[in-house]
Amino acid sequence: MSIVLWTLQALLALHTAIGAGWKLFNPAQSIATLSAVPSGLWLVLIPLELACAVALLAPAIAPSLAYIVPLAAFAIAVEMLAFCAIHLRSGAAEPGPVYYWLGVAAICAVIAAGRLFVAPLQS
Repeated sequence: MSIVLWTLQALLALHTAIGAGWKLFNPAQSIATLSAVPSGLWLVLIPLELACAVALLAPAIAPSLAYIVPLAAFAIAVEMLAFCAIHLRSGAAEPGPVYYWLGVAAICAVIAAGRLFVAPLQS
């Protein structure tokens, strides 16, 4: 199970880092339903996502940081669920982005639960 969790962590870290890079070059208005997100908050998400991406992989180098993996996964899940709420509140008829964000949040839940209860990292 540890190998599965490390693989998911690496993929989520890559996904999150790419998302931060995308946010750097694209305003929230590029996704119509996220136009309610203020540009300042959009820019704050960039370092937050980069920090979460690093936190997902940090225990590979510094095992004493094992406790931050579930926190990073939780933070990413909260962001994804917030995007879902904003999208649904906008009244958009297209549910595609919501499915995507819910999928990412589910992967975050698997990582957090796995690292807390199933295969905790030893610090």
